[in-house]
Amino acid sequence: MQITLKDGTVKEYEQALSVYDIALDISEGLARAATAGAVNGEVVDLRTVVDSDCTLSILTANDPEGLAALRHTTSHVLAEAVKRLYPEAKLAIGPSIDTGFYYDFDSQSFTREDLDAIEKEMKKIIKEGARLERFTLPRAEAIAFMREKDEPYKVELIEDLPEDAVISFYSQGDFVDLCAGPHLMSTKSIRAFKLISSSGAYWRGSEKNKMLTRIYGTAFAKKDELKVYLEQLEEAKKRDHNKLGREMEIFTTVDVVGQGLPLIMPNGVTIIQTLQRWVEDEEEKRGYIRTKTPLMAKKDLYVISDHWNHYKEGMFVLGDEEKDEEVYALRPMTCPFQYYVYKAKQHSYRELPLRYGETSTLFRNEDSGEMHGLTRVRQFTISEGHLIIRPDQVEEEFKGCVDLAKYCMTTLGLQDDVTYRLSLWDPSNQEKYLGTEEMWNEVQDTMRQILGHIGIDFTEAEGEAAFYGPKLDIQAKNVYGKEDTMITIQLDMFLAERFDMSFVDRDGEKKRPYIIHRTAMGCYERTLAWLIEKYAGLFPTWLCPEQVRVLPISEKYQDYAAKVEAQLKENGIRCSADNRSEKIGYKIREARLQKIPYMLVVGAQEEEEGVVSVRSRYLGDEGQKTLDSFIDGICREIRTKEIRRIEVEN
Repeated sequence: MQITLKDGTVKEYEQALSVYDIALDISEGLARAATAGAVNGEVVDLRTVVDSDCTLSILTANDPEGLAALRHTTSHVLAEAVKRLYPEAKLAIGPSIDTGFYYDFDSQSFTREDLDAIEKEMKKIIKEGARLERFTLPRAEAIAFMREKDEPYKVELIEDLPEDAVISFYSQGDFVDLCAGPHLMSTKSIRAFKLISSSGAYWRGSEKNKMLTRIYGTAFAKKDELKVYLEQLEEAKKRDHNKLGREMEIFTTVDVVGQGLPLIMPNGVTIIQTLQRWVEDEEEKRGYIRTKTPLMAKKDLYVISDHWNHYKEGMFVLGDEEKDEEVYALRPMTCPFQYYVYKAKQHSYRELPLRYGETSTLFRNEDSGEMHGLTRVRQFTISEGHLIIRPDQVEEEFKGCVDLAKYCMTTLGLQDDVTYRLSLWDPSNQEKYLGTEEMWNEVQDTMRQILGHIGIDFTEAEGEAAFYGPKLDIQAKNVYGKEDTMITIQLDMFLAERFDMSFVDRDGEKKRPYIIHRTAMGCYERTLAWLIEKYAGLFPTWLCPEQVRVLPISEKYQDYAAKVEAQLKENGIRCSADNRSEKIGYKIREARLQKIPYMLVVGAQEEEEGVVSVRSRYLGDEGQKTLDSFIDGICREIRTKEIRRIEVEN
């Protein structure tokens, strides 16, 4: 048989060989580094036997799939260590993830001290160097095998597989786990790992199931790579919006209010209001007209839109159908409401496009396990818009929506932090969607063509479309590497039919419009979390809750400080004066900790000469300036939304 390697080299073998044996034949060094293989592009275990002509890549930890195999094996070592130390613990699942791996256990919660003890046991297991051996069992035998081991979660996983399935397991010494692989040849190949944290996680992600204990960890091929990652993780913790947002009094949460219902504090409100006014003004410049629609509606509205069939579980429903009560639901989106604004009168083709915009408060019944700070909440506010357009206007208007999104991201300094994803339907599950396969193919091809004309690099994700249309999702990762959708632009050729929307065309006939659903900047809460983490709380001046702090050197100069403060406020600058009886050094340090961009120190010389001594996070001590010149400069910075580079870390 002929094996074509990644570099184009062709190797010939007379008998079937495992991927590992082929790696060993190429070089011992490669075999030692190998973690998995890719046969004709499909990732396989090192033990996989190759018995026919194919292309073969030997994967190492330098390859994403190879690193995943290393991390997956480390998760098995974690599971064995937990079972050794806590024999009553039950095993759930333990996959590799982008940042490392995790394993879920039905067990006690684990403290940092517990994790350290588990790490110590893992090192013992690695030193023992047990080989990982793969074996299979028929489904019935696999169920009996796991029942005998008293592993109910593994039994449940196997029972969900087809009757004729052949189930694979991996053993490492006396420890055995249900797994499809791939895995390393031996635990001894694990050289650099760390357990990061422990938290709760619902079995299979559903709050209807039992809460399990999840241990997160990471692993790398080399210790220096692990060291770099852990240093990055420490930096991420400093930027974590959940921590920093509370420290800066931007938001808080309270158990009696409810999970996923953050309380936005005055500092946070100032930032959100500033963003909202800016976005609304920009939308108005771009021809949007504003609506204001109810926060709830009768069930009937959502039946027409088909959200009742496709999205009811994600809605907060008020009333009981079984008691013949009139049933309402808090709105999870604004589109059906704006459609009736459109339908209030008959429209001509000359009136289109109609661009409706609304700053909408929405409600979605997210799973408890998904709640996180400001990024995943149950009530949020969004810069929502719906464009009612003729079919011949699709490309121009879609490009306009992308341009608006790019303008918002560029102004906020976020444009380099995103990727673009075209979210498609799943043709194997067509009952989830409105419309026919032909219609979906048409609208998806249209979006591909438009994105090609714009020149956007994008990936495609099958099954991520909404039930009424494909969408362009603009994605970003938080400081821990978790990806979320920040901005969405969606092309919909289905809902106009359900709502009987029409326009009178040039020929006098009624036609169905197309609809673009879009956000200009996405959800304000999620964007706020993004900004906190991007800037580590050091927001551009125009967004800062407090832009200037006036610092009198002593009580004698409070009157002058008050005059400075008043003049700043007259010019729309958010500021305050620190009139406490504290030393000036203390006041400066506190203003720095509160991440205020400018401090104006005033004393005898400043009062006498009518100036201020400027200190900034950008240049440090900027010296004395006239108040007018300082105001001119900061007002220009605020007006242009300048993002200044921090040259001095105060």
